[in-house]
Amino acid sequence: MSAARIEALLARAREERVFSAAAWSVGTADGELAGGVLGTRSWDGPALARGDLFDLASVTKPIAGLAVMALLEEGALTLGTAVGDLLPFFRGSTKEALTARDLMLHTSGLPGQVPMYRDHPTRDAMLDGLWVLPPRRAPGEAVEYSSQGLMLLGLMAEAAAATTLDVLVERYVAAPAGAASLRFTPEAGDRERCVATEDCPWRGRVVTGEVHDENAVVLGGVAAHAGLFGGVDDLARLGRALLANRAERVLLHPATFAAMTRPRTAHLGEVRALTWQGYDDIGSPAGDLVGPATFGHTGFTGTSLFADPELGRYFVLLTNRVHPSRAGTGIAVVRRAFHNLAVLS
Repeated sequence: MSAARIEALLARAREERVFSAAAWSVGTADGELAGGVLGTRSWDGPALARGDLFDLASVTKPIAGLAVMALLEEGALTLGTAVGDLLPFFRGSTKEALTARDLMLHTSGLPGQVPMYRDHPTRDAMLDGLWVLPPRRAPGEAVEYSSQGLMLLGLMAEAAAATTLDVLVERYVAAPAGAASLRFTPEAGDRERCVATEDCPWRGRVVTGEVHDENAVVLGGVAAHAGLFGGVDDLARLGRALLANRAERVLLHPATFAAMTRPRTAHLGEVRALTWQGYDDIGSPAGDLVGPATFGHTGFTGTSLFADPELGRYFVLLTNRVHPSRAGTGIAVVRRAFHNLAVLS
């Protein structure tokens, strides 16, 4: 069975120290077909349990995007709403005319992985840093993955709804999906079941139960680009909701959901939907066997969630591949092999 092959793949990756912990689930809109956990929460820690929490890293992005699309349904914003329309602080900056669409598609022209925390160590300083951050190109010219763009999107959502992003994610995603443990900033009791991430040079310790992404730390742990924690069952429930939402309202109206997940940037050489990764024929983290309508997202910490509406399958793989160091690259091969086997499970 492919499920046994998945277990063997992940066990072998752990032996090669790609990660200390892995949890996975594959299923349909009706339920899980196969899943499991293996390893330990840290290399010298207790055995991983099914309810343990992983730092989801950039899997946060499309989850925050779902909340943004829910606000669109309420008339609080549109894809054409500009940064300056909702955030007066950014008027007069090069960000003023960027739209929610630009930010959600990573076509804003803003640079990508900028370690702003090094020179902007407080939230106010980070906002100042975003104000002056120079774009690389004009909006719409290229896809350039930009966490900084998603930071702005989260601020726009908070302004549009007059509440914080953690409230919006709980209201529009976690609660309707039944993902009870999906949350920002785990409390003390929850931190005890969080999986370890990096031995962080900036913080001088192994990070556990605190967001790995340093820019998100400076923003208080609640941001649209990173910060969510969740367990495999949370992501599996969300995966089922994504599959079911094509035909019935679970998180969004099916028309809104179709608009959100439709590929929009193939002409720019990289397939993106609104905060979702699409399927690229070469090098997709979703492997070689899924269909062209597949959408999902990966996380830098070693996490991923994908759904193939044509196959009717969701795929969840959660690992801590940055423990104790982010230097390893083995997760890329493991992730693709996992999805190939999962299609056959």
